[in-house]
Amino acid sequence: MRWPNDLLDSVTIRELKDIRPASMALNTVAQQHAFRVAVTPDIASPDQLTDANGGVMNSDVFGWNKEGERWWEDRRLALVSPLPRACRYESEAFWCNEDGARTSFPNKYLDALSFSDFKKFVLAPSAIVVPVHLSFGQIAAASFTPVDYGWRDLSAQFAEKGELLAALARRYLASYAMIAKTQKWIPSDCRLSKREVECLRFAAIGKTDREISMILELSHATVRYHVQRAGEKLNAVNRSQAVFKAGQLGYLGAAA
Repeated sequence: MRWPNDLLDSVTIRELKDIRPASMALNTVAQQHAFRVAVTPDIASPDQLTDANGGVMNSDVFGWNKEGERWWEDRRLALVSPLPRACRYESEAFWCNEDGARTSFPNKYLDALSFSDFKKFVLAPSAIVVPVHLSFGQIAAASFTPVDYGWRDLSAQFAEKGELLAALARRYLASYAMIAKTQKWIPSDCRLSKREVECLRFAAIGKTDREISMILELSHATVRYHVQRAGEKLNAVNRSQAVFKAGQLGYLGAAA
């Protein structure tokens, strides 16, 4: 479904000065649909989404200021809350409550997760969650919780508004991620050969160079050369980092 360009533009961050107005625009849409929005630019990091002056958008714009609402101050939460866990296994928007997560398409991994502690970690009886899987393996997320705590079942709201909220959250978080990146961990235009990818893929599942040489019918020295050459292209300091960076770039696929 296509959304009006002006609506998407309103939540797009092209430079640091756009962060606050884009946050306000996203918050306005959420409020219009009777939701509160909360965001995290990286579920693996405690760092918050901030504007050019260091203001935390979750508190300054999205209004999470009451006692017990500043969830980001609890560094353990990302490891125990069901929402970050679910975002690691799902790339499409879903809605959830203490009974579990509901997606547009079946996901056996989400079915296996327990949401019994949902109310302990989410300040509402239910939520629409938008995972945003970004480049280099980064996962951002936005959650929309109902203002009306009587909304325990969000199936109707998800069907009606889920795609809109997801489109806006993705544009907002993806554009922020590009602006916020200050360090270059991955070399630009890195091109690995077929053999280099094959060797790293087997290394990723624990095979030694000697085992890889037997599988690919190559000499031990040739395998070492391909792994070393891939590491040089990836600016990796060792074999493990070469595998990690290749995985971040999507060379290793789901097998990694």
